[in-house]
Amino acid sequence: MADDSLFGIHGAALEVRGQRMGILASNIANSSTPGFKARDIDFHQALASIDGGMGADGATSAATLYRVPLQPSLDGNTVDLSTEQTAFAENAVQYQTTLAFLNGRINQVTRALRGE
Repeated sequence: MADDSLFGIHGAALEVRGQRMGILASNIANSSTPGFKARDIDFHQALASIDGGMGADGATSAATLYRVPLQPSLDGNTVDLSTEQTAFAENAVQYQTTLAFLNGRINQVTRALRGE
């Protein structure tokens, strides 16, 4: 997907951002689960792995790391709710931006095919 000349790296970026959104949502959902360890995807590492020829699923698995807690709770949970919510909101904005770019590209190709 990374060498697709129509969408470039943006298709892969959208997939990685979607998977990251799922992990961040899981962190938020488990914020009160004893012993839960917060995880995150290193977006740049995952994208570099995809650009290097690795599949999206393998790249995100390799780039998924445990988050270093700022203040772990006594029950072993490492989720900091405000950090997770901020990361989720930032990722959502980036996801929408990538999606808007791809939609613009699709509209551009559609207009070119129609001869407009």
